Amino acid sequence: MRCMLFIISVLSIFLFPNELVAKRTSEPQFKQRILFEKRINQPAICYRIPSLVTAQNGDLIAAVDQRYNTCGDLNINDNINIVIRRSVDNGKSWLPIETIVDYPQGESASDPSMLVDQFSGEILMFYNYMDLQNEKNVYCFKVIKSSDNGKSWSRPIDITDQVTKPEWHNDMKFITSGRGSQTKSGRLLHTIVNLKRGLFVFGSDDHGKTWFLNETAIKPADESIIVELSDGTWMINSRVQNAGVRYVHVSSDEGKTWFSQPDSTLLDPACNASFVRYNSRKKTRNKNLLLFSNANSKTERKNITLRSSIDEGKTWSKGVTIYNGNAAYSSLTILKNGDIGLLFEKNNYSDIVFVTIPYKSLIRTKSK
Repeated sequence: MRCMLFIISVLSIFLFPNELVAKRTSEPQFKQRILFEKRINQPAICYRIPSLVTAQNGDLIAAVDQRYNTCGDLNINDNINIVIRRSVDNGKSWLPIETIVDYPQGESASDPSMLVDQFSGEILMFYNYMDLQNEKNVYCFKVIKSSDNGKSWSRPIDITDQVTKPEWHNDMKFITSGRGSQTKSGRLLHTIVNLKRGLFVFGSDDHGKTWFLNETAIKPADESIIVELSDGTWMINSRVQNAGVRYVHVSSDEGKTWFSQPDSTLLDPACNASFVRYNSRKKTRNKNLLLFSNANSKTERKNITLRSSIDEGKTWSKGVTIYNGNAAYSSLTILKNGDIGLLFEKNNYSDIVFVTIPYKSLIRTKSK
């Protein structure tokens, strides 16, 4: 019997060579851990908008919207909380869900984004806030902080007046969900979308005690992530409505002027993505590696793909498919062991899942 199976296997190589190639070149399978899921008879309608960071001690913090009444966004949902789960073992297991932002019915918090200050060790979480009973359609921005790697969080501080202009009061505006970043000098950077006026960068030079707004408008752009390149250049990767691809904006003068162009290699269905520099504690790792994840399609929210760039975003690898089904927003982080963690929405926002991508999976892909 074993002999017969061996003969069949050998014949299949010659009779069906494409089948063998398909198996060898198929995308790797990554184990998905569901961290937040819609369940029957559960009060929350859905979980949305993932944000994922690695604390200085290596713990992982995953934050999302917990949406009640409807799965709709902030301006049509008067009951959205922000909840987190933490992992102390590189994402192998996760602690139970904790609610860290919860306003009374009629007020909502949405779109978490986090930033780990590598100088102070604090984790900052930004979110958009609205009082739908008293100031419907007026968007405010708040930040909370953790000094113990996500175990506890401060009371919220309203930074709206510091990072917006008075004439923006009634504009539809929001801090991009996902994550902010930090420059080598320690400056904190993040992005605000004003659908009427453009994209803007805001930041802090004193580790979040005070904030400033860079008043140079960037267009075209919607939800966007900013990263500092190795030479100090600022690079923003942006969602743009009806473009079918991502737009890239670069500034060599700290945001005074910007050069903008589409990147035809990064397909995108107008969906928030994740964009980070690969920073690892391991000295052998490539310090100039950039990572990018998104729904890799011109028109549909599906096909979550992870790409890498070794030339500061000029070109990107062909990518590793993480999940080819229905999927939307994603958030990347670098794990303590040097691998990559990815949190993303799937199945029409019914689940938010976590996957670990080994570093070696990236170096096997070739640049376009």
